[in-house]
Amino acid sequence: MTENTLDRDTAESYARWFHALSDPNRVLIVHFLSRQEEPVPAGSIVDHLGISQPTVSHHLKVLHEVRFVTRRRQGTNILYAVNRCCETGLPSAADVVLGRLPTPDRSSEQPKRTRSDGYSRIS
Repeated sequence: MTENTLDRDTAESYARWFHALSDPNRVLIVHFLSRQEEPVPAGSIVDHLGISQPTVSHHLKVLHEVRFVTRRRQGTNILYAVNRCCETGLPSAADVVLGRLPTPDRSSEQPKRTRSDGYSRIS
């Protein structure tokens, strides 16, 4: 493999990222969360976007699985926020796929995990 060839693992990660954004509701959720100064409960997303609570919960799960969204427990609520690592990782991924940037060092390109299993801790 040449230096600027995208490796299979990175391509699979990018595909999961892009797939997670293939639903307009998930794009709206990420956009809404990116404009919040503090993490918000799912109910705020439901109220703002007018999407049902089960639908929002499903989309948050998908976004959390690819680490676009972080979550943490506060009392009885789970609060959600955009993973700020995505602000650079996602645009860079698009540029790499389109050949505008060299392939990344995998350790610096991936949104960071907060636990070894890939899920942020809810405490």
